[in-house]
Amino acid sequence: MFFLCYWKLDCDINANCEFVCSLGAAVNLTLVTPEKAIKLAANDLFRHHLSKDGKGLTVLKEMLAGCGAGMCQVIVTTPMEMLKIQLQDAGRIAAQQQKPVMISPTKLAVTNTVLSRSYNSGPVMSAPRAVSATQIAKELLQKQGIQGLYKGLGATLMRDVPFSIVYFPLFANLNRLGKPNPAESSPFYWAFLSGCVAGSTAAVAVNPCDVVKTRLQSLNKGASEESYNGVMDCVSKIMRKEGPSAFLKGAGCRALVIAPLFGIAQVMYFVGVGEYILDNYSPSFPSF
Repeated sequence: MFFLCYWKLDCDINANCEFVCSLGAAVNLTLVTPEKAIKLAANDLFRHHLSKDGKGLTVLKEMLAGCGAGMCQVIVTTPMEMLKIQLQDAGRIAAQQQKPVMISPTKLAVTNTVLSRSYNSGPVMSAPRAVSATQIAKELLQKQGIQGLYKGLGATLMRDVPFSIVYFPLFANLNRLGKPNPAESSPFYWAFLSGCVAGSTAAVAVNPCDVVKTRLQSLNKGASEESYNGVMDCVSKIMRKEGPSAFLKGAGCRALVIAPLFGIAQVMYFVGVGEYILDNYSPSFPSF
């Protein structure tokens, strides 16, 4: 799961599918585990309370359980996405600033003349300073308080809640097809495949919400990039200037990442790795 997060693709930046394979990876590596743990555990908790006498849940109740899980996970998801996007933006803008400019021979001659007259007289462009997630988090907390880390909370809820509403019922029903009989669990490979299919399907279904969330949480805008004032303003500007297809940008990349990520998460969860570690690990404290 961690390696998949490291190679996370951000495919909704300036209408290009840019591979941002390292910036923001540390944030994902740190927070993806508690985010997935909250999502999966919360869904099981809600499913338990919605079930009666051990009977199976209806699809509507499975969707309600997923909705509750999606609302719980934004506690971790929102600051994680916020910091990740700022790190990716910093790298993207730095790359744009360092792009070479092609000059025609005529302009080059004039430019050389001007440069020869003003050698060492102008300001020197310094290299973009490196930024870290810790530095960005400190700046946001100092300037905006805790709400700075939760900028785009509404858009994150708008993405994560529908994702969980689609994902969990779909996974439960696909996984049920792989059970040899109702009393047994499905094989681990079936849980993996069910997680992959359900994850990729849910990712594509909520991709428009992810596009809006990414645009809103991007604080460092390039010279030609649009600024947005809330969800509705973002939706209307994207629709007007880029068309409906803009809401599906990066859907394929997102599905490729989410599918194995949730496949692995479901296998680890169903195998009971966490329970095994907790049951068999007894911490020893030094005696003084």
